[in-house]
Amino acid sequence: MAQKKEVLLTEEGLAKVKEELETFRTKRRQEVAERLKEAIAQGDLSENAEYDAAKEEQAFVESRIVTLENMVRNAKIIDQDTQNKHFISVGAKVTIKEMPDGEEETYTIVGSAESDPLSGKISNESPIGAELIGKREGEIVEVPAPAGPIQFKIVSIN
Repeated sequence: MAQKKEVLLTEEGLAKVKEELETFRTKRRQEVAERLKEAIAQGDLSENAEYDAAKEEQAFVESRIVTLENMVRNAKIIDQDTQNKHFISVGAKVTIKEMPDGEEETYTIVGSAESDPLSGKISNESPIGAELIGKREGEIVEVPAPAGPIQFKIVSIN
Protein backbone atom coordinates (compact mmCIF):
# COMPACT_ATOMS: atom_id res chain seq x y z
CA MET A 1 0.00 0.00 0.00
CA ALA A 2 1.29 3.44 -0.88
CA GLN A 3 2.57 5.53 2.00
CA LYS A 4 0.58 8.71 2.59
CA LYS A 5 2.49 11.96 2.29
CA GLU A 6 2.46 13.87 5.55
CA VAL A 7 0.97 17.35 5.44
CA LEU A 8 2.98 19.90 7.43
CA LEU A 9 0.67 22.32 9.24
CA THR A 10 0.86 24.72 12.14
CA GLU A 11 -1.80 24.45 14.86
CA GLU A 12 -3.49 27.48 13.27
CA GLY A 13 -3.35 25.88 9.82
CA LEU A 14 -4.86 22.62 11.07
CA ALA A 15 -7.69 24.54 12.73
CA LYS A 16 -8.43 26.31 9.42
CA VAL A 17 -8.45 23.02 7.51
CA LYS A 18 -10.84 21.48 10.06
CA GLU A 19 -13.10 24.54 9.87
CA GLU A 20 -13.19 24.37 6.06
CA LEU A 21 -13.91 20.64 6.22
CA GLU A 22 -16.84 21.21 8.58
CA THR A 23 -18.21 23.94 6.28
CA PHE A 24 -18.01 21.65 3.26
CA ARG A 25 -19.56 18.68 5.11
CA THR A 26 -22.50 20.66 6.41
CA LYS A 27 -23.27 23.92 4.61
CA ARG A 28 -21.83 23.35 1.11
CA ARG A 29 -23.15 19.77 0.84
CA GLN A 30 -26.63 20.94 1.87
CA GLU A 31 -26.57 23.84 -0.60
CA VAL A 32 -25.67 21.52 -3.47
CA ALA A 33 -28.35 19.02 -2.46
CA GLU A 34 -30.93 21.82 -2.56
CA ARG A 35 -29.74 22.96 -6.01
CA LEU A 36 -29.96 19.38 -7.30
CA LYS A 37 -33.45 18.98 -5.86
CA GLU A 38 -34.61 22.20 -7.54
CA ALA A 39 -33.02 21.24 -10.88
CA ILE A 40 -34.61 17.79 -10.83
CA ALA A 41 -37.99 19.39 -10.14
CA GLN A 42 -37.65 21.34 -13.41
CA GLY A 43 -38.09 18.14 -15.39
CA ASP A 44 -36.12 16.93 -18.43
CA LEU A 45 -32.57 16.42 -17.13
CA SER A 46 -31.03 15.86 -20.59
CA GLU A 47 -31.22 19.58 -21.44
CA ASN A 48 -31.10 21.04 -17.93
CA ALA A 49 -28.05 23.29 -17.51
CA GLU A 50 -28.92 23.89 -13.84
CA TYR A 51 -28.78 20.16 -13.18
CA ASP A 52 -25.44 19.81 -14.96
CA ALA A 53 -23.95 22.73 -13.02
CA ALA A 54 -25.24 21.35 -9.72
CA LYS A 55 -23.77 17.90 -10.49
CA GLU A 56 -20.39 19.50 -11.28
CA GLU A 57 -20.50 21.47 -8.04
CA GLN A 58 -21.44 18.31 -6.15
CA ALA A 59 -18.38 16.54 -7.59
CA PHE A 60 -16.17 19.47 -6.58
CA VAL A 61 -17.57 19.56 -3.03
CA GLU A 62 -17.16 15.81 -2.53
CA SER A 63 -13.62 15.92 -3.95
CA ARG A 64 -12.68 18.82 -1.65
CA ILE A 65 -14.08 16.94 1.36
CA VAL A 66 -11.88 13.93 0.54
CA THR A 67 -8.83 16.20 0.11
CA LEU A 68 -9.46 17.96 3.43
CA GLU A 69 -10.07 14.66 5.26
CA ASN A 70 -6.75 13.37 3.95
CA MET A 71 -5.01 16.56 5.06
CA VAL A 72 -6.38 16.17 8.60
CA ARG A 73 -5.58 12.44 8.68
CA ASN A 74 -1.99 12.96 7.48
CA ALA A 75 -1.29 16.21 9.35
CA LYS A 76 2.03 16.62 11.07
CA ILE A 77 1.96 19.59 13.42
CA ILE A 78 4.90 21.96 13.24
CA ASP A 79 5.88 22.74 16.83
CA GLN A 80 7.35 26.22 16.54
CA ASP A 81 8.33 26.30 20.23
CA THR A 82 10.82 23.44 19.87
CA GLN A 83 12.45 24.74 16.69
CA ASN A 84 16.23 25.18 16.66
CA LYS A 85 16.64 28.94 16.27
CA HIS A 86 20.15 28.55 14.83
CA PHE A 87 19.00 26.82 11.63
CA ILE A 88 16.00 27.53 9.43
CA SER A 89 13.40 24.78 9.45
CA VAL A 90 9.69 24.48 8.72
CA GLY A 91 7.90 26.74 11.19
CA ALA A 92 10.70 29.31 11.42
CA LYS A 93 10.03 33.00 10.92
CA VAL A 94 12.82 34.38 8.75
CA THR A 95 13.77 37.91 7.74
CA ILE A 96 15.71 38.10 4.48
CA LYS A 97 17.11 40.95 2.42
CA GLU A 98 17.56 40.87 -1.34
CA MET A 99 21.17 41.62 -2.23
CA PRO A 100 22.78 44.01 -2.74
CA ASP A 101 20.37 46.69 -1.51
CA GLY A 102 16.85 45.32 -1.44
CA GLU A 103 14.24 45.71 1.24
CA GLU A 104 13.90 43.29 4.12
CA GLU A 105 10.99 40.86 4.03
CA THR A 106 9.82 38.49 6.72
CA TYR A 107 8.34 35.07 5.96
CA THR A 108 7.21 32.09 7.96
CA ILE A 109 8.27 28.79 6.38
CA VAL A 110 5.23 26.47 6.31
CA GLY A 111 4.16 23.29 4.54
CA SER A 112 2.78 23.61 1.02
CA ALA A 113 -0.83 23.11 2.18
CA GLU A 114 -0.64 26.27 4.30
CA SER A 115 1.37 28.44 1.93
CA ASP A 116 0.06 31.99 1.42
CA PRO A 117 2.78 34.36 0.17
CA LEU A 118 0.51 37.41 0.42
CA SER A 119 0.21 36.69 4.16
CA GLY A 120 3.95 36.13 4.57
CA LYS A 121 3.76 32.31 4.60
CA ILE A 122 5.96 30.56 2.03
CA SER A 123 6.18 26.85 1.38
CA ASN A 124 9.22 24.82 2.30
CA GLU A 125 8.91 23.46 -1.26
CA SER A 126 8.97 26.90 -2.95
CA PRO A 127 12.27 28.03 -4.52
CA ILE A 128 13.02 30.50 -1.71
CA GLY A 129 11.75 28.23 1.07
CA ALA A 130 13.72 25.23 -0.20
CA GLU A 131 16.94 27.26 -0.37
CA LEU A 132 16.45 28.67 3.14
CA ILE A 133 15.91 25.31 4.90
CA GLY A 134 18.97 24.35 6.95
CA LYS A 135 20.70 27.73 6.59
CA ARG A 136 21.94 30.02 9.39
CA GLU A 137 21.54 33.69 10.17
CA GLY A 138 24.03 35.79 8.15
CA GLU A 139 24.32 33.29 5.27
CA ILE A 140 23.65 34.32 1.70
CA VAL A 141 21.46 32.05 -0.41
CA GLU A 142 21.05 32.04 -4.15
CA VAL A 143 17.57 31.35 -5.51
CA PRO A 144 17.09 30.42 -9.16
CA ALA A 145 14.73 32.72 -11.08
CA PRO A 146 13.75 33.02 -14.77
CA ALA A 147 15.76 36.25 -15.17
CA GLY A 148 18.77 34.77 -13.37
CA PRO A 149 19.63 33.88 -9.79
CA ILE A 150 18.69 36.23 -6.95
CA GLN A 151 20.73 36.45 -3.78
CA PHE A 152 19.25 36.92 -0.33
CA LYS A 153 20.99 37.50 2.98
CA ILE A 154 19.40 35.87 6.02
CA VAL A 155 19.00 38.75 8.47
CA SER A 156 17.32 36.90 11.35
CA ILE A 157 15.63 33.65 12.39
CA ASN A 158 12.83 33.81 14.96
